Parts: sequence; structure tokens; C-alpha cells
Amino acid sequence: MAISPIALFTLLLSFFLVVSVSASAEHKTFIVRVQHDAKPSIFPTHKHWYESSLRSLSATTTVETSRIIHTYETVFHGFSAKLTPLEAHNLETLSGIVAVIPEQVRQLQTTRSPEFLGLRTTDSAGLLKESDFGSDLVIAVIDTGIWPERQSFNDRDLGPVPAKWKGECVAGKDFPASSCNRKLIGAKYFCNGYEATNGKMNETTEYRSPRDSDGHGTHTASISAGRYVFPASTLGYARGVAAGMAPKARLAAYKVCWNAGCYDSDILAAFDAAVADGADVVSLSVGGVVVPYYLDAIAIGAFGASAAGVFVSASAGNGGPGGLTVTNVAPWVTTVGAGTIDRDFPANVKLGNGKIIPGVSVYGGPGLASGRLYPLIYAGSEGSDGYSSSLCLEGSLDPNSVKGKIILCDRGINSRAAKGEVVRKAGGIAMILANGVFDGEGLVADCHVLPATAVGASGGDEIRKYITEASKSRSPPTATIVFKGTRLRVRPAPVVASFSARGPNPESPEILKPDIIAPGLNILAAWPDRVGPSGVPSDKRRIEFNILSGTSMACPHVSGLAALLKAAHPEWSPAAIKSALMTTAYTVDNRGGTMLDESTGNASTVMDFGAGYVHPQKAMDPGLIYDITSFDYVDFLCNSNYTTKNIQAITRKNADCSGARKAGHVGNLNYPSLSAVFQQYGKRKMSTHFIRSVTNVGDANSVYHVTVRPPSGTLVTVEPEKLVFRRVGQKLNFLARVEALAVKLSPGSSRMNSGSIVWSDGNHVVTSPVVVTMQQPL
Repeated sequence: MAISPIALFTLLLSFFLVVSVSASAEHKTFIVRVQHDAKPSIFPTHKHWYESSLRSLSATTTVETSRIIHTYETVFHGFSAKLTPLEAHNLETLSGIVAVIPEQVRQLQTTRSPEFLGLRTTDSAGLLKESDFGSDLVIAVIDTGIWPERQSFNDRDLGPVPAKWKGECVAGKDFPASSCNRKLIGAKYFCNGYEATNGKMNETTEYRSPRDSDGHGTHTASISAGRYVFPASTLGYARGVAAGMAPKARLAAYKVCWNAGCYDSDILAAFDAAVADGADVVSLSVGGVVVPYYLDAIAIGAFGASAAGVFVSASAGNGGPGGLTVTNVAPWVTTVGAGTIDRDFPANVKLGNGKIIPGVSVYGGPGLASGRLYPLIYAGSEGSDGYSSSLCLEGSLDPNSVKGKIILCDRGINSRAAKGEVVRKAGGIAMILANGVFDGEGLVADCHVLPATAVGASGGDEIRKYITEASKSRSPPTATIVFKGTRLRVRPAPVVASFSARGPNPESPEILKPDIIAPGLNILAAWPDRVGPSGVPSDKRRIEFNILSGTSMACPHVSGLAALLKAAHPEWSPAAIKSALMTTAYTVDNRGGTMLDESTGNASTVMDFGAGYVHPQKAMDPGLIYDITSFDYVDFLCNSNYTTKNIQAITRKNADCSGARKAGHVGNLNYPSLSAVFQQYGKRKMSTHFIRSVTNVGDANSVYHVTVRPPSGTLVTVEPEKLVFRRVGQKLNFLARVEALAVKLSPGSSRMNSGSIVWSDGNHVVTSPVVVTMQQPL
């Protein structure tokens, strides 16, 4: 039975009155989606409606009206508020309330890359030229804020702010409204959610303004759209020109991340503002645990943005190299993993026995004396608590044992740079940081506070073994670190970064994630003035650029590229841009072999890199695209067995799932990759089919022929084998059938094989990965 708006209001009001007695229960933040047409007509705005109900409540009880944290009206309709679990449960039962979503706390996922990607200013016909460097496009960076004075954000030679822009420069602590210019055209901050959980922020350690007190947001913003700055380097490393992907694109900074993390209610408010302000691209280098899409504020905000034509790029996460670690997996988000570029910073360990252990570092202070070897100890065998001291945790090292020595510390628990500070305070002269087994051989260079280098798991084992053997001999263990500066044209490159999160997709295994990888290891970009390069509070060094690693750095590369593609092809949807990036990506390194996995040194797979490493120039002219509408995503959710209410929580639409069943199954979403998951319930032979539609964005009269490379142990057929296009914009369909024979697997295990379907007209090559996973049920 439908309920009248006035009755709904009365119910809401009585709900707040009734449950206020349970205020002693712990209040948590919940995000509430409200039916957008449910507002009683007596209220001029939804905000008045929400506030009035709380004001009426506070007149009779001690509950404050400030329980409402944010109201949302662009990508999402509703509000966030502090509620007890009982209140949240009761609220959900009311008519007009679509969903009540518990808040998650998210974490950040922390010069030469434009050139390695093939973006050069001297290239007169390439992507940068075609798009006028993306000068009328706006990239919204949802992060830790920005340091606006950096040269990467200067507005020299930029035209007026695009007329469509509705955003503003919100003044705050140490951030006057004049901090914005024709480059940084908007800046806002959202801390209500953060403060609702943590109390008032400490304004001596963070700014109540869009100003960045962390560095992460300044770094990611300049990767996506930093201006050309020369000379640029970090402590003498990576000297050259610093430039973002879209140097003329405009930036808007939305600060949602604070000392205790990034809160969903604030992130959703930033999505809401960015889309209302007129952003073209949203860049989000933040992630958390994977939950169903209807409980995921990032997925919900991103859906609203995508439906409004805004491209959303998000980091895949730094949980690699293990499987099932990828985050931000919604199909309407472009999920970006991290790869290397052809540059590194060698800093090798030379042991007393003459062995050289390769390492990396961007330490920039006075080095160790040339030709001299120093006493070497393993921290784990020196402290009172072997576990704490092995990790060089605060207070775990004995200065009497450490003074004047090189200390070997294990990775884990505290930050890599913090370990160096612990060693330095205890009197150590240098540090070697060893990967654990799980980290493998993946190395990250850091701006350490003392001479230090990072070595792989096998290198760490070798150094420990040497220390043990030498300690028993007459010549005690010794070592030094040799810093070799910047090395270019490294082979092999690219390589999948060890930390980059991997598939399969934990929420929708039929959608391959990550989608693509981009430069994310040891990336040079802008840095704030009041934060030391190591991020350690005691680090008083000041630099204009810093070198960081993470899928956080990979994501803004793709955000900037998306802005360039949108500028060159204004008519393309977010799905079309993603398709262009995916179908033109490459999987072969600069030696001609399949990209390697940094953690093992073996060949990587589609679960590591998705469609491959981005290739901007080819993405500019992909030939064919796989386009997707909001209605297609609704069909996908129907076929994912989401309820009508679940789907409405994500999409705002009243879903009719009867038509979706005709679309077949989840894998029939018109995605640029194809993923089949077969459950082996004693069947010998299994099969499925995929229907795909491609749109011609290349030459008017073109004929594409298919080449199928089936995954091992499968038969893949495509009908028709030829697509004949007569005009640009024409859509044609094809059907791909996949047949697989059962394989011997132990219960609960699975096996994945990949291949590809490639369409080519002799000029364009359009590649889609095909993944087949065989699962043996428990």
C-alpha cells in the first residue's frame, strides 16, 4: 500500500521520537537513501525536511540536530546521520527509505611516466595535440587536499575557467579563496563524517581547509594534470621535466581524507559536489574492503557519477601479490593496478664476503664512506622482544647494540620510512629493509631519513644467512650500501608491481578486475611544503617533488588520460573511454615477452594486469568500442541476483528485472573483457555464450575480421567472423561461445586460463581478454 508524504513524515518523526530513548546505545554513521519523490510538500527542500524532523525531536529530548552529517542530492538522494543499530534497523522498515548503509572507513592506496607512455609535447599529431592537452576538461581529485602554490598548479597561458563550471574555492585554515586560479578552479573539504566519529580534528596537525597536510592528494593531482615543470627532481633523483598526463586540464580538489582515514559519508558528499560542480572525470585513490555494491558508498557514488556522464577512475588497492585482493570492483568504475616504468634507483648492499645484493632507494643525504665496510646486525637477534625488534618498531632497539652499525630490519606493521627513523634514533648508521616472503621481490624506493635501501625476500634471506655464518667465524659481519642514483631504459619494463592488487573479482567474478594497469612504482610528482619526503614527523627536509609508489599513483595516470580522450572525443561515454583504454592496452614488455610479475619474476596473468598496460596513443583511435548504458548496468545487477530494493539503492531506478533475464547472464554485460566461471558439479563438458555489441568509431567503411586465441583447454567460437561497417557510429553484434572440458581439481580449488578475441580491420587492433575459470565446489 502506498503511503502519503505527510504520513511518511509523521512516521519518520515518530521514529526519531521513539528510538531516541535508545541513545545510550553506541551511535554509528549510516548513509540513508531516500526515495527522491517522497518529500512532504510542506517542506521547500529535502534538507528542511530532514532538519525539521530532528528539530522537532530535539525540542522534546536531549538529542542534537547535528546528527545529520551530510545531505546528498546529485549522485545520490538522502542523508548521512549518527544512529544506533536499532534506529538504523527501524528506519529501514519505513516506506520511502530505500536503503540504510553502514559507513566504511577507507585508506589511501599509496617525471618520466608521460614519456614512457608515449605522451611527448613535440609530437604534433598525438593525443596531447588532438585534445589541446584537455584544456576545457575538469578532473576532480577526491583525496587529502592540495598544496596550491606548487608550480605544477600554475595557470600560465590557460584560458578562462570553463563556462560550465559551477564549483567554488572554499576558504579555510591557511587557504584563502584566492588560492585557486585558472588551473586549480575548485577546492572543497568534507570533514563532518570524520568528526562525527572522531570528535573535533586537531588543527595543529591538520588543516580545516582544502590544504594538504599529508602529501598524497598533491601528488595524485599533479600526476593527473600537473603543468610542465623544469627542472624537477627528488633529492637529486629522477632529474628532468615533471608533467601530468593532461597538463592543461583543470583541477578541482575535494578533501575527504584526514589523519584517521577517509569516511564514506564524506566521500559520497565529495562525489555529489564534484558532479554538481561540473567535473568530467573523478579520480579516487582510496579503497577499503569489498562489500556488495548496494552497501558500498564508493560504488553508489560512482554509479551516480557515471550515469551523469562522468568517468570514474579508482585505485585497485595495494593488497598484492595475493589473489582476490582487488578493490573498487564495480563494473562502472575503471579499476587501475600498478606497473613499473623503465626507470629505477639502484642502491645495492655490498657484504663483507664480497656478495652484492640488489636494492633500491632515493636516500638523498650524505652517503656512507666510500670503500669502508660497517658492522652489520639483524635487528631480530638484538632486542629483548625478537618480533618487535625484527620489524624495528618504536622503542624496540637497544642503542648499545645498534650504535654505529648497519641494521637489517624486516618489512611490516610500521611504515618503511618509520623503521629508518627508529634505527636513526637508536644510533644506527644505516638500514637495510628486507621484504617478507609475502612481499616477494617487489621493491619500493623511499626517501629515507638515514642511508637505507630495500632488498627483496631472497636478498634478505641471503643477508641473514651471511650474518649468522659470519657471527660464528673470526670475521664479524660487515656491509655497506652503494647508492647509484637514477638508472634509465631499464629492461624488462613494464613489470606488474608486487603490491598491485590482483583478481579474481571477489564480488563479480564474471567481470575481470583490475581493468588495466598504469605507472605506479617510484613516480615523481608534486609535494607539499610542510611535509618531509619520508612522511616521518621528525623529517624537516623540504622538497617540491617526491617519489611515491602505489596504485594511488597509477589511478591518476588513467584519470588524466581519460580527460585527454574525453577532450578529443566529447561524445564518448565513460564506458566508451574505458573500452578504448582496455582494448588498446598491451601485455608485452620492452624485451618482447609477456610482462613479468615483480613479486616472482615469472610471467604475469590477466588477474594481475586485466586488459594490460595503458597505451594512450592507441586509445585515441581504438576503431571499435564496447559501450554500456545505465540500463545495461541495471540488467547486470538483476542477473547478479540483487533484489529490486538493492538495485534501487545503487541506481535510484525502479528496476524491472524481467527484461534482464532475456539479456542472459551476468557475463553478458557489454564489457570489453569476457570472463566465464564454470562450477564442475561432476559435469564433463560445460559451455556458455557471450553477446557483445561493438560501435564503429574508426573509418566509415571498414571490415573487421576476428582472430580467436582460446584459453588452454577450451574451444571458443565467434559468430559472425566478419563485421562489415558502413558508417561511423554503427553498432554490430557478435556471439562468442566458450566450451570447456572438466579438469582434475581438489575440492574448493580453481584453475584459470586466459586467451583473447581480437578484431582487426588492418589498421586498428581491438583486443578483449577471454578468461575461463574452472571451480571445484567443496
